Amino acid sequence: MNDKPAKKPSKYQAHQPDADGFIEYSDTEHGTWQTLMQRQLGMIEGRVCQEYLDGLERLALPEDRIPQLKDVDRVLMEATGWQTAQVPALIPFNTFFELLASKRFPVATFIRTPEELDYLQEPDIFHEIFGHCPMLTNPSFAEFTETYGKLGLAASKEERVYLARLYWMTVEFGLVDTPAGRRIYGGGIISSPKETLHSLSDVPAHHPFGPVDALRTPYRIDILQPLYYVIDDLRTLHDLANRDIMALVHEAMRLGLFAPTFEPKQAANA
Repeated sequence: MNDKPAKKPSKYQAHQPDADGFIEYSDTEHGTWQTLMQRQLGMIEGRVCQEYLDGLERLALPEDRIPQLKDVDRVLMEATGWQTAQVPALIPFNTFFELLASKRFPVATFIRTPEELDYLQEPDIFHEIFGHCPMLTNPSFAEFTETYGKLGLAASKEERVYLARLYWMTVEFGLVDTPAGRRIYGGGIISSPKETLHSLSDVPAHHPFGPVDALRTPYRIDILQPLYYVIDDLRTLHDLANRDIMALVHEAMRLGLFAPTFEPKQAANA
């Protein structure tokens, strides 16, 4: 789960809206958005699912400036009843789950610096708006995300750790098979040029999606993912939202985690 409390404070500061809800950004920040938009629009062509492209068209995000949240909200509300919620750079788990459960997607109102264009551990406004919001116009994706929030609110600390893996393997790094071929729907991939190319290459493993398997799969946030789970159709998320997910969590807890397919962080950084 990308939206999570950090062990140390973020170096980024979210911008605050004025009395009319307008958030002002600098020319440099608008320029960073434009660079990211232009790069990723070319990168995702032929690689993302049609539902994402439909949502992106509906949102009509500007290429040359950071969008205002109220403009994004107008489209999301009409499509699925969702809206954004302006948050600081990092938020507690409880706040994250409360927002999702009330159909509000957290958006940190800062953008990465030009020096961190390629990778940022903290979710910025480009990741949240470009990566996730187009998919929130899809009813199946939106329903699953709301259900996830409600489950997280009621879950124990240990259950939340397992739920985080499900979110990671779907909302953040999910792939879907379509009549046109394998495509991306996870926002963590869509907002990253390296992950976009890597995810559909022959380098990582691609496993058929099974919720218990996803719940049992360890991951690291600071590397290109070594494996991705592939759903057959976005309706899979609708079906999953209507299952007893907590029973699946308990089954995963009983079975235990799979062996990691990556080096431990210390060894990897040695």
